[in-house]
Amino acid sequence: MRLHQTTLTLRTAGQGTYEITAEIERELARSGLRQGVVTVFCRHTSASLVIMENADDSARRDLEAWLQRLVPENDPHFEHTLEGPDDMPSHIKMALTRTSEQVPFAEGRLLLGTWQGVFLWEHRRAGHTRSIVLTFTGV
Repeated sequence: MRLHQTTLTLRTAGQGTYEITAEIERELARSGLRQGVVTVFCRHTSASLVIMENADDSARRDLEAWLQRLVPENDPHFEHTLEGPDDMPSHIKMALTRTSEQVPFAEGRLLLGTWQGVFLWEHRRAGHTRSIVLTFTGV
């Protein structure tokens, strides 16, 4: 077994999903590994990861809108509001979703389904620089 690890640095433009599948595939090619698993880890408390449909943007827009309705800004019960009205909702959204995903790979290709992609999900309204750690384990 071999290990290859790197960090992706991504700049977001605010709330929404940002596909990172191609960046993961490029790093898989750089690793030289042919079979194994990649762990994708988001190093933030106000952004998360999701494996979601990448063919029709409306599927992601619907998911984003649903989560906005589930965790709205300006909830009078929130105490943690120092960084603005989107701060606490972004932490809750991160906690309800995932900060890591694992994707198997074989023959040097991610084994995602036909319509699947890996996305960074920015929960803050303002753009941020995000770090995503990729750890490839395999042969």
